[in-house]
Amino acid sequence: MRIYIVEDDADIRGMMTYALRNSGYEVEGFGDGKSFFEAVGARTPDLVLLDILLPGEDGLSLLSALRARPETKDLPIMMVTAKTTELDKVTGLDMGADDYLTKPFGIMELVSRVKALLRRTAPKEQAQVYRCGDVELDDSRHAVTVGGEPCILTYKEYELLKFLLINQDIVVSREKIISHVWGFDYGGESRTVDMHVKTLRQKLGACGEAIETVRGVGYRSEGKS
Repeated sequence: MRIYIVEDDADIRGMMTYALRNSGYEVEGFGDGKSFFEAVGARTPDLVLLDILLPGEDGLSLLSALRARPETKDLPIMMVTAKTTELDKVTGLDMGADDYLTKPFGIMELVSRVKALLRRTAPKEQAQVYRCGDVELDDSRHAVTVGGEPCILTYKEYELLKFLLINQDIVVSREKIISHVWGFDYGGESRTVDMHVKTLRQKLGACGEAIETVRGVGYRSEGKS
């Protein structure tokens, strides 16, 4: 998932970028509308975090421009601003914003609101079935089968398996797994990843061998069709 942040305060932009990258998202930040629209023209993001008070063209004008373009008219947009009155919020929402986050805000709230907005705006018809050999994860039903038989996983085991399947054939570090599955602010040990992988392998039986340990780095699920 790619997120664009439009925020002229470099410190706030940096904090938001750091938090979202540590939650597994690709993030690019922009200090003004001109550079932002140049990036949108090259590649449309999956979500935009848009400040209202910007140099030159303000955030509401950018919002209107995005909604007027066919390729971005349905793009999830969250306004992030210090303007806190009810009228400010209503104006932004009426102009097409999908959510409104007021400053100051906590990092945990930012990440949670981004995740919630992406869930709400995800295409309902989008296939959310991931496969690796005889393992099938159907995210729409929150169900896992191995060789056609149900496999009962805990919530964290399910999220871990899903993350590995999404990143099939890619080595993911323990730190990245913790950020995505447990949250970037998790204060526990990285050994918890190893413990969950061990249990997950046991529950998957022979298919658990597809989860490969990459020594000193992390794990990789080997894609097999």
